[in-house]
Amino acid sequence: MAGKISMKNLGPRQREELLETLKARLEGNMNRHRDLQWARVRSRLEAKPEKLWSLSEMERTGGEPDVVGQDKKTGEYLFYDCSAESPGGRRSVCYDGEALEARKEHKPGNSAVAMATAMGVVLLTEEQYRGLQELGEFDTKTSSWLLTPPDIRKRGGAVFADHRYGNVFVYHNGAESYYAARGFRCVLRV
Repeated sequence: MAGKISMKNLGPRQREELLETLKARLEGNMNRHRDLQWARVRSRLEAKPEKLWSLSEMERTGGEPDVVGQDKKTGEYLFYDCSAESPGGRRSVCYDGEALEARKEHKPGNSAVAMATAMGVVLLTEEQYRGLQELGEFDTKTSSWLLTPPDIRKRGGAVFADHRYGNVFVYHNGAESYYAARGFRCVLRV
């Protein structure tokens, strides 16, 4: 997308470019969201410009966001990062700010939780990640941090997952670890 995004607002050109990108992605991947109509999704997006900004951040960092479903209770559309591999603009990060602070040397530039918060999104849970994997094979060469349960995080760990050998694997690591091939995937509710 061309143009600079500032102050959590998109200019008319950036907004239209993003909407066209999202429409093309939705129409090109109907297996991810049967029975959803672009006109309804667009209408909801246009009513929530701050959500469009978050989607633009997901797109800018390589997430290729797409609608994967709709919450039956709230009616919200669920956008997940659907890039084949963990988004390139979100790799080489530790899990959260506490983990970043704990590193004494070779600190990464940021953490997954801090980046997600700044983008206005949330890391996928294990359940959401497994649901994503039912729509295709994602993270066959990379891995993605997942929203870690508090009891694991309290003990210094964090959870990540990938797809290898036809299966989804969920692992643990020290929250302060980071790797060039590990990023994070997000969900945005609109």
